[in-house]
Amino acid sequence: MSGMDDLFDTFEFPALTAGVDEVGRGPLAGDVVTAAVILDPDRPIAGLNDSKKLTEKKRLLLAAEIREKALSFSIARASISEIDQLNILQASLLAMKRAVETLSVQPRYVLVDGNRLPKWTYPAKAMVKGDSRFACIAAASILAKVTRDAEMDALAVDFPQYGFAKHKGYPTRDHLQALRDHGVTPFHRQSYAPVRKIIEECGL
Repeated sequence: MSGMDDLFDTFEFPALTAGVDEVGRGPLAGDVVTAAVILDPDRPIAGLNDSKKLTEKKRLLLAAEIREKALSFSIARASISEIDQLNILQASLLAMKRAVETLSVQPRYVLVDGNRLPKWTYPAKAMVKGDSRFACIAAASILAKVTRDAEMDALAVDFPQYGFAKHKGYPTRDHLQALRDHGVTPFHRQSYAPVRKIIEECGL
């Protein structure tokens, strides 16, 4: 995306700035997945953008390029049980913290998509719509989405009746109907109201 790198440069963040983003707050099933990426200024990647604005084919191509060219990247998660125990916001922040802490090259600064920061010691800033404003956050959003989508595709093989490959766990009409017809799997978030309601209705 032309302009993104220019915008990133104008803020003059320190070298070794990591971008962080999460995917999977809204779905009824699966982990919340986060990624942290430190890009290499000497190996620019054309076409970075918010993962939601890219086609699946483009995301897959960019994800491979990010893995090849980034100075460092890490993918982390918070589990379904952690989401149910902590709530989705706290679980997402925990997953972000894990992603940054496991970078092989530790950042001097961190840019996080959104309006909340994890509890950590890194100098950092939360940036609303950061995945469409900063290349490093866009790269993180792509890695996180490609990773989570692949996991939901794999889940669809074991539970074909739920349509995970199509809706990726989000509360679509078909997903909700599948829950009513087939019940709740161990991969569903029982703290989420639509899942909890079906559990109560079925007396589970």
